Order: sequence, then C-alpha cells, then structure tokens
Amino acid sequence: MSRRVRKPLAKKSERGNKRGVKRSTDKRGSGKPSFGDRGPDKRPAGAFARSAKPMREPRPEPVREEKPAPPPLPTKVQTVVVTADENNMRVDRFLEHRFPGLSFSHIQRIVRKGELRINGKRADSKDRLEEGQSVRIPPLKLDAPKAGGELSEAATKTLEELRKMILFEDDDLMVLNKPAGLAVQGGSGMTKHVDLMLEAMRDAKGQKPRLVHRLDRETSGCLLIAKTRFAASALTGSFRHRSARKIYWALVAGVPKPKQGRISTYLAKEESEEDSIMRVAAHGDEGAAHAVTYYAVVEASAQKLAWVSLKPVTGRTHQLRAHMAHIDHAIVGDPKYFNKENWELPGGIQKRLHLLARRIVIPHPRGGFIDVTAPLPPHMLQSWNLLGLEADRFDPIENAPEE
Repeated sequence: MSRRVRKPLAKKSERGNKRGVKRSTDKRGSGKPSFGDRGPDKRPAGAFARSAKPMREPRPEPVREEKPAPPPLPTKVQTVVVTADENNMRVDRFLEHRFPGLSFSHIQRIVRKGELRINGKRADSKDRLEEGQSVRIPPLKLDAPKAGGELSEAATKTLEELRKMILFEDDDLMVLNKPAGLAVQGGSGMTKHVDLMLEAMRDAKGQKPRLVHRLDRETSGCLLIAKTRFAASALTGSFRHRSARKIYWALVAGVPKPKQGRISTYLAKEESEEDSIMRVAAHGDEGAAHAVTYYAVVEASAQKLAWVSLKPVTGRTHQLRAHMAHIDHAIVGDPKYFNKENWELPGGIQKRLHLLARRIVIPHPRGGFIDVTAPLPPHMLQSWNLLGLEADRFDPIENAPEE
C-alpha cells in the first residue's frame, strides 16, 4: 500500500550525485545520461521507496492552516495580469490555479461564451498565456452544493467504481488507477469521464474533488486528485514548478539505440478536419513549445518490440507518444502516432495503446512526499506475459536526470 514519506528528498543537485548519475557522449555528440544499475526492483504496485537515512526525530502532527485561504471569487468583471510563474500556462489551468474551487464545466462555459478574454481577444481553454498579458475574468461562482440526503442508485454505483480505482488516499488527496478507455474530462459527445464521476464525491459543503493533471483517454495509470482547495493549489504549483516526478511504461516497435537517451524537440499542434496531432516543430514556429523526455530500454523481445521506461521533464500534450514516433519507435497500438507501414503485431497482442502512467512522486501539501505506483492494465499485462517480459525488473529510468 502506498504511504507518505515526510522526510524531504535531496535537492536536484544533490540527488544526481547520490544516485550515481553518469554522463557519456552519444553518437549525436550530446550528453547522454547513464541511469545506473542497482539490481532488481521488487517494489509491488502501490509501494513507496523510503528515504535511505532513517528519521532522527518523531514526525510532528500536520498543521492544518499552513496556507491562507484561496482568494474569493470575483463578483464583477476584473482584469488580472499574467505573472512570471504563470507564463506558458494553459488558460484552463490558469483559472484552476487562481480559483481552485471552479469546476471544469464552469471554466469551459465562460471560455466558450467568450466571457474570458486575453488582451481583449477571445481565448480557447487550451491557449497558452504569456507573462504580462491582461486577462479579463467575468464574475465567477462555485457549483451550488447538492441537497443533503442519500445518493441515487447511479451515484452510489459511480462512487463504488471510483473507490475500486484508488491506489492512495488521505484527507487532502487521492491517486486513482485510471483504466484505459476512460476519459479524464468531457468532450464532444462524452457522457462518462473522471471529472463527471467525481460529482459523486461532493462533501457536505458541496465541494468536489479536483483534477490536478490529465492523462490521455487510452493511457492508464496514476491520476492525481485533490480533495481540498488547499491541496489543489499546492499540487498544481508542484506540477507548474516541475517538482512532480512521473514515470511511464510503454511497449514500442523495435529496440531504441542507444538504449538510454534524451529526446529534446519542439512540439506544436497540427489541426485537420478530422483530428489534431502534435508534430515536431522548429524553434520559433507558431505554438511550438519545448519538450524533453528521457527514455530507457528495460527489456527487449527479439528486436521486434521493447519495453521502455519514459520520464517526461515537460508536460506537453501527447509528448511521449509524439517523441517515441519521432525516434522511429512508436508506441504499440497508438492510433494517432504509429507510423510504421506493413508492420504487424505479434499474435495475441491487442491493438490498444500500450502506455501506462506507472509511477508518480510529488511533494505532499503538508510535508514529505507521496510515491505511488500503478499496476499494468489487463491488455498490457497480457502482452508482457505473451512476450515473457518480467514486470518486476529494476526500472533504469528512476535515476534519470530531472532536467
């Protein structure tokens, strides 16, 4: 079972030295990290890694008022200026950061109606903000608390479904094991998604747990949820300042060479009538954002397939999927980015996205860190068994750099 470590981890500069991160030069002449070799990792799903040194002092009781209450919602139109910390933040995340109590549906509604404007122009919820821009914010309101009483049969069923997904939970947050195929947020024609399911968990004051980050619909694994406004603000800040560490597992076509490396590109959205994808772009292209991913081959299967561990430093849309396709090792079952012609899946492997948000390590809002691990989803576990891959092998990406 996942637990919380209250002892802070070492600083980034110290962590690299303590873990023995080495660098060598790859064929391209860039610094290639050597991620170390510590032997088998037997940590089960949901386990956490303790700090190497035991604590010398007893842990104090958590202090409940560590941060001031979030600012009140504006009752009339106001204009705010984007700060340096909010530079390159998406519009919807900017609103969540400024006003943690807002629901996703309310954010989408004011953006869709054009009530929120950037430098006087209409904005999309996925637009990126720049430091110094003026944002017009309309009057806002929290969702009205639901009347007391027992949950409906449908809400009770939804609550039970959510409870089965929980990998870790305390008073401030929880980590869900999101199944593949379940969307995190709503979209066109979407009738079921995590954000809507969380309505069943509203408390007596009408507050609903809040999404802190997102996963693609077909990606399974660790999804962090804040249960309070205080936790939402703190956890959102951790993602913004890159204090959160995420590790993914994937099954890819072929075996990447070198077996450990760093992918650094610019990514920009490419729209079409039917779909949109992230393409590798040049620095300076409209909408292009820098994206960095570390990868490491954990185990290969006859040079046909490879189990890779991925560590995104940045958090761009479809970053891992686009990056693996960019180095010609697309993720198996990816309907958007698998670009190999006349390539056939080995028998028995399902044509579904083989990407798992395996592990998340993040500072807890009240001190220490949480470290949660998700198990392989059924379709990936089937592939691992068919290919003879050992899911309890040591994950070499864990010692990858943080930048």
